[in-house]
Amino acid sequence: MALRLSLVPEDRYEPMAFTMATSTSAVHRAVARLQHAGICLPGKRTVHAPALVEFLHHGVRYAFPAMQGPERMGLPTAGSHPEILPHLPAGEPPRHFVWPMEGGISRGEALVPLFTGLCKVAQRDPRLHKLLACVDLLRVGSPSHHAVASQLLTAELTGAAPVR
Repeated sequence: MALRLSLVPEDRYEPMAFTMATSTSAVHRAVARLQHAGICLPGKRTVHAPALVEFLHHGVRYAFPAMQGPERMGLPTAGSHPEILPHLPAGEPPRHFVWPMEGGISRGEALVPLFTGLCKVAQRDPRLHKLLACVDLLRVGSPSHHAVASQLLTAELTGAAPVR
């Protein structure tokens, strides 16, 4: 939810529920948790980017440990995402991960999505797909891959200079 709000600040609950493939009440609860955690500003749906970046860099792999499965068809994630792959070190190819999905476009090791409906969300919003793939790279990648994911996320969420 925080990633979506970082892309569309102060988004209304109903459109956010549709985009995130969930209910309006689930969006309300998620925003309340983000406010309580200090990731959203108090009483607002505006993401405090430094707090979100800190959580993603240091906590996401502990709060949401990766669960992997057998090879499947699905949507590319982590270092397999086509916009992330070119940024990774050439000498250290990433493992090919996908979010399992009927009618998927790529074959790879299954990575259980962070939430139900993630594949719908990724198909609806390519920018959010890239951010979620960066989060997965933080969860499953090597230290050098973590550095790339952190740089990409920081650039997207704070408006910092893009990674080259």
